[in-house]
Amino acid sequence: MSERFEEWWLATLGRTVVWARLRVLQAGTAEVFDSDGNTLPYDSEDSARAALMDAEFVALDGLDAHDAHDRGLALEELAPPQGEDDDALRPLMMQKLPQPRH
Repeated sequence: MSERFEEWWLATLGRTVVWARLRVLQAGTAEVFDSDGNTLPYDSEDSARAALMDAEFVALDGLDAHDAHDRGLALEELAPPQGEDDDALRPLMMQKLPQPRH
């Protein structure tokens, strides 16, 4: 599999961050690795992005401090999961953030 690029998307449920990874492949197709550990194929980057937006995900790269604050989070709290492979990522795709201290 030869990828052109990947980006991380997120949705929030309170202080729980639900991650999804979008990969755009050399052939112009795309795939989304979701929080259930599934890899969903799409015929294009646009259709993958549309599916993520329909599910109320936002691109991490497009999020600013104000957007994060509107979700009850601080931008610096948001770091995509890291793992050697998809099996290592699977349990990390839902992240419960600690309550902020006041």
